[in-house]
Amino acid sequence: MLYVVKRDGRRVSFNAIKITNAIKGSADEIAFNLKDSEAVELTEKVIQEIERMNCEEITVEDIQNIVERVLPQNGHELIGKTYSNYRQERTRIRDKKSDLMKVIERIGVETDRDNANVGNNFSSKLLRIASESNKWHNLGKMPKYLAKLHENGDIYYHDLDSYNLTTNCLNIETGKVLARGFNTGYGTILPAKRIESAAELSCILLQSTQNDMFGGQSHVNFDNDMAPFVDMSRKEIKREYEEIFGKIENLDEIVERKLEKLVRQSMQGIVYNLNTMHSRAGSQVPFSSINLGLPQNKDAAMIDKTFLEEYEKGLGKGEQPIFPNVIFRVKEGVNREPSDPYYYLYELACRVASKRMNPMFMNLDADFNKEYYDKGVIAATMGCRTYIMSNINGEPGPGGRGNIAPATINLPRLGILAKGDLTKFFSLLENRMEMTRESLLHRYDTLKNLKVKDLPFVAGEKLMRGSEELAPNDSIEPILRQGTWGIGFIGLAETLTALIGKHHGESQEAYELGLKIVTYIRKFCDKYKEIDRLNWSCYATPAEGLSGRFILQDQKVFGKIEDVTDKDYYTNSYHIPVYYNISIKDKIDLEAPFHKLCNGGHITYIEMDGYPEAETVKALIDYAYKNTNINYIGINFHMKYCRECGTKLEPAEKTCPKCGSTNIQGISRVTGYLSLDERFGAGKVAERADRKSHNDDKHVNTYVI
Repeated sequence: MLYVVKRDGRRVSFNAIKITNAIKGSADEIAFNLKDSEAVELTEKVIQEIERMNCEEITVEDIQNIVERVLPQNGHELIGKTYSNYRQERTRIRDKKSDLMKVIERIGVETDRDNANVGNNFSSKLLRIASESNKWHNLGKMPKYLAKLHENGDIYYHDLDSYNLTTNCLNIETGKVLARGFNTGYGTILPAKRIESAAELSCILLQSTQNDMFGGQSHVNFDNDMAPFVDMSRKEIKREYEEIFGKIENLDEIVERKLEKLVRQSMQGIVYNLNTMHSRAGSQVPFSSINLGLPQNKDAAMIDKTFLEEYEKGLGKGEQPIFPNVIFRVKEGVNREPSDPYYYLYELACRVASKRMNPMFMNLDADFNKEYYDKGVIAATMGCRTYIMSNINGEPGPGGRGNIAPATINLPRLGILAKGDLTKFFSLLENRMEMTRESLLHRYDTLKNLKVKDLPFVAGEKLMRGSEELAPNDSIEPILRQGTWGIGFIGLAETLTALIGKHHGESQEAYELGLKIVTYIRKFCDKYKEIDRLNWSCYATPAEGLSGRFILQDQKVFGKIEDVTDKDYYTNSYHIPVYYNISIKDKIDLEAPFHKLCNGGHITYIEMDGYPEAETVKALIDYAYKNTNINYIGINFHMKYCRECGTKLEPAEKTCPKCGSTNIQGISRVTGYLSLDERFGAGKVAERADRKSHNDDKHVNTYVI
């Protein structure tokens, strides 16, 4: 009788079936069709090795060491690598579970860079320690086969630390909330009565909402939501002046001058507050977005103009504001054409974007936006890219809704495993989508155990659609059915290269295959949307920390494959690789069709070399919105300023030309939002270093002329 000594010291009877199952599991992981007889034969060879040891007991580790030797010795080197990789991953997880002190020690030195908006202060570190603990708790609670998919790098469950605690993001119907007032937990905030208080409370809304959620929040219709409070202030100013001066001839003109000053101070306050006030136990400033650009009256237009001008000024010394993300919505008949009433706002937005990278732009003439606009439902977006419009369980539109949770498929791994066999690739993809759906359904079943009182602000104060009739002890399940559930993907470019040797920027064949792959994901989402009555959506994942995580795991198993796993990151979603030379026009043309397919969120970046001219920004947005069906675009360039005096520096400058300081701050866009350079994760640092600009003279002239 042979006994196996477990890691906790227990002695159990030897069971050869466990070895066979482990070998078969490793073969399945790389889609290798290992016959049962072959697995048994390999197991017998392991047993023979054990018998030569002539022992009465053997440790689990010793058995695993023998398996690792036997597999490559018998022609199964890749299975052996997979077995070894999974063993190492499980060992790492056991180490973290059994000795959290090691993790605490690591975080005590510096927090990770999964989120470039998280700092390195006490609150950030304390939050990460709690986060790390709950992450492994959630992996331990879910079915083992689902946990394994995440641990091995097949599927990524975003914000695993929040898996059992809350939902992702929310588009706030700001005007409605400010008009009725709200309670943050210590008393009632009365409805706003003037623009100054409305502006301050709009920041508190974002901050309080973020404390209940793990993702970002947006003001869904900022300019029009603020407009009523402008008129309230106008009337109050006029009433006060009439009491002091009586009826004077130019009173209205004086009132407007005073009003404009108040609006300007209020908008400046929003920019300052959203870059200084903290959320999530002080670990970060609110991950906030503001949708504007479609004013319905002169007061809303004043909000647009003033806010953009104050954002353009920057912070106290002229430093770049990191938040909020600003989304300027472009619409023919409103602001897109010179004959449109608010064309001057569009020109202003392009000018500000040329200096500040914000605003980004959203195309309400894209056909999937226009069909809603014509019915009175106006699209908006979360700054990173989250897009929420259709609704299987109620009225469409973004207001009061958000993405509940996403999960992302490691697409390049499937391309590698398929070895050029497209039938096999789509079979593997179907399996991964099924598993992703199953994981999100498990998350749904976990989250529905939460009560309204567990989300006291967003649900308790009825900010979330579905919460209107719920009491504090009711399940939040009605809310979960209103939001979207994202099935995401990463690395389409590397996937195509693995399959046919070229990515979708290099050949028409690859491009058509790329569209076919993303269409396949979208059709899966549409199919199960009807079956499950949940808002499944195809999500172009904003892979921040994930871009480096997946590729490192794949390198362990497959090594470095040219143009697939030979970098430190996978390419973001469907994007043309950042290192590939391509014109702005071609990039827009190629990426545009993916925006419609990715109905859970999408974005296209245009990388510029240095600060672009306002006319260049406007020319490329004009081209995109008048010639393609593209929707959401951001203009990227590397920004630098002096921390001492705020002077803006050119990309190559390392010393401030004004004060001589070398205390220089760099800022780039990560995955939809801006970040300080030092807060980038390793994968994104490598990606940024590889980025090629698209704005040489030839390319700009293509559409400027």
